[in-house]
Amino acid sequence: MARKAKKKAATKKKSTAKKTTKKAKTMEALYVASKVKSVIKEYDLNMAGDALDGLNQQIYWLIGQAAARAEANNRKTVRSHDFLA
Repeated sequence: MARKAKKKAATKKKSTAKKTTKKAKTMEALYVASKVKSVIKEYDLNMAGDALDGLNQQIYWLIGQAAARAEANNRKTVRSHDFLA
């Protein structure tokens, strides 16, 4: 029994991965690409390859602005009017 416990302790490694900051994370897509494309098609337009990247950056910016407004108002909850202000 003691032998198994030592083996487990020896194989257990400490996590050496660096913690990522909010800005260092890759920007995960926050939209449904097919839905965005279909809305653009409703306007009888085509979509460039980098359009979704630009949209994603804009979404992240809007969320950041809304979060900052909520914090400035001493709230922990982002509300709909935080996006509009």
